[in-house]
Amino acid sequence: MAGSKVTSTTANAMRAARKRGESKTDVAKVRARTPYIWDGKNEDERPLTREEMQAGIEAYRKQRGRPVGSDKESTTIRFDRDVLAAFRADGPGWQTRMNAALRDWLKTHSPRNV
Repeated sequence: MAGSKVTSTTANAMRAARKRGESKTDVAKVRARTPYIWDGKNEDERPLTREEMQAGIEAYRKQRGRPVGSDKESTTIRFDRDVLAAFRADGPGWQTRMNAALRDWLKTHSPRNV
């Protein structure tokens, strides 16, 4: 590849270069850096406690996916484009609105016994 600056180096060659002090990362400098210590002045810069961090993770996990106890079933179904366009036109939540419309239809029509 003309003009490419990508080089291929084996793991052994990288270890040897690191021993010679030719590493592109100054590990000693990174390790010597003092950790962040909050000065107590700006509350927005205060690091989270372990409990706050865990609570945030748990809240995020609870938001994802289908609600617990939902009796919904995933399926594949085909609708006419104009029907989908009409439901999607109102924005997010179109699948819930479509489900409600089908439920209303069932109130006036008896479902077939399979």
